[in-house]
Amino acid sequence: MKKMDKELFLQKIREDYTEKEHGKMDELKALDKKVKFPAQVLAYTVGTVGSLVFGTGMCLAMGVIGKRKVPGVIIGCAGMAALAGNYYLYENVLKSRKEEYADQILQLSEEILAEEEEIQE
Repeated sequence: MKKMDKELFLQKIREDYTEKEHGKMDELKALDKKVKFPAQVLAYTVGTVGSLVFGTGMCLAMGVIGKRKVPGVIIGCAGMAALAGNYYLYENVLKSRKEEYADQILQLSEEILAEEEEIQE
């Protein structure tokens, strides 16, 4: 291993074991994650369930797991509707979460920007 690589490796290991100061930037990242995470979980869940329902309907309609064409088409359409509405559901949840936390995030980001301007002057 080269000397430079060793130094980088040692620095990374040291960073993993030293206590980090939690500043306003970390708080801002946590708030951003708090806004986006529920919408993402909901989107993944609805997308997964919708895909499974759609696939089950397709299998029923094509006779793979039973010869029930009409129920298969109905179930497949229900899964398709869930998949089609998933994006709009995600956008609405994300929008409402952004509205809920917008004041806190904007205030914190303004504080961070003000601190950076003070440092530069």
